[in-house]
Amino acid sequence: MAVRPPQQDDDEPDTLTFGIAALDAHLSEGDLTFPATTREVVLALGDPAVPYDASGSTVSLSEAFDDVDKGEFDNKTELLNALHPVFEEYRVTSSGGFLKQLRSMLPF
Repeated sequence: MAVRPPQQDDDEPDTLTFGIAALDAHLSEGDLTFPATTREVVLALGDPAVPYDASGSTVSLSEAFDDVDKGEFDNKTELLNALHPVFEEYRVTSSGGFLKQLRSMLPF
């Protein structure tokens, strides 16, 4: 998922990634081969703090894996699919309701 951040005058990126999109960026930069266990993924990526909402709240990858039933992944897609509901649950739980979500999406 990605949301446009508030307008800024500096050279910040145009979008803020979170959830599996943010994790995918870490996977692209890491030295990881599949199949891989959760431990191998965490070691290869350095247990990054992954943002799970548009306000920048984060969860460590190892903590997110605590809520995944599977311990080994055959490919990147399988890994991202397993973590998607975990990040979504974090986002919904910490959102504070509909109005806060709506405010986070508006550019002002």
